[in-house]
Order: sequence, then structure tokens, then C-alpha cells
Amino acid sequence: MRILIVEDNIKLAEYVKMALESKSYAVDTASDGETGEKQAFYNEYDLIILDLMLPKKDGVSICKNLRKAGITTPIIMLTAKGELEDKVEGLDSGADDYLLKPFELEELLARVRALIRRPKGKKGETYRYRDIKMDPAAHKVELSGKAVSLTFKEYAVLEYLILHKGRVVTRGQILEHCWNSDYDSFSNIVDVYIKKLRRKLNDGDEKYIKTVRGLGYQLQD
Repeated sequence: MRILIVEDNIKLAEYVKMALESKSYAVDTASDGETGEKQAFYNEYDLIILDLMLPKKDGVSICKNLRKAGITTPIIMLTAKGELEDKVEGLDSGADDYLLKPFELEELLARVRALIRRPKGKKGETYRYRDIKMDPAAHKVELSGKAVSLTFKEYAVLEYLILHKGRVVTRGQILEHCWNSDYDSFSNIVDVYIKKLRRKLNDGDEKYIKTVRGLGYQLQD
């Protein structure tokens, strides 16, 4: 899953970025509104964390512009303001959630998980595919009841595949959602991580991850 943080407090942005990356999210950052808006239009994100008060362009304006353009990416609005009218303005602009600064990191992470699940209809705290079980809150994976040790990026790729089970996902889509803007789109990094996942899931016969020639990969329903 790929997240954009638009926040002019560099220390706070880096702190949240590190926390999200520790949970296997790919994270991009922007420190002003104009840059953040351009990134949100240019890239496909699974969630945007957007500060209300930003240099060059404020969060409400960005949110309204994204919604007018038909971009439905979930947005969490961050602000130090606490007045009711500020909350209403943020939500009316199209934000999905609202969090006041200072906030507890665990609360932000919980809201991120909830919003990323919601568009895909995920209700519970775990994802399941056949005998694979993923617990996003605990960041754990089990295969037939036994723990599987995955790196952050392996976890991110498997989570993306499970959230899109039944659909063929291209290498480009996996790159777009599991790596940040620094990735090399011409590398074979996705194939490398699929191979690592198959080895750890004992999936030599493509019981779980099926290669769809010329397209990408699929977890069949």
C-alpha cells in the first residue's frame, strides 16, 4: 500500500513516514501544498495524510480539487486547529477522517488501516486467503497456523495481492502501490519479491500466486 504525506513540519512528516514504513507501507512526502497536490494527481495512492495549514496551497483547497477531479483516494486531514467549524470545513471538502495535533501515533495507524480497508469492504482485523492469514494490526502472517517471517516489502506485496485476490495485478500496479517514488520502473524487483514469497510460502507449484503470462500475477478465488 502506498501513502502520501503532505505536511510542512519536516520532523513530524519523517516521524510518521518511518512509522508507516515499519508497517510495510510505501511512503512519499511533500512539504508544501502545491507539490503535494501535483503528487496526488500524478501518482496512484491508497491513502493521503494531508495537513490543513500548508505553504503555497492549503489542505482544504487540495482536497476539494482532488474530489472535483474524481480522485476518491481516502484522505486523513491533520491540523492543530480544534474548532468545530474547522472540522466541518475539512470533512465538507471531501476528507474521510480528521485528526487533531498532537496525536498518538497508534491512533493514526489505526485510522490508516481502517480507511485502507474500507473501500475494499474489509470489515475485520485479519485478511485470509486459503490457509494464509494476515493480521495487519500485529503485522503477522501465518501459513496453516504457523508463523511466516516476511520482510516489510514481502509483507507489502503479499498484502496487496490478497486485497486484490481474484484480479490480475500487473507488475506496474504492484510497483505503484508497494514502492515509493524512488523505485526503478524498469527493474525486475517485483519478480524478485514474488520469487521470495513463493519460497517462504512453499508455493513452488503456484498454489497461491499464479503467473499470468504477459500480464502479472493473481491469487485465484
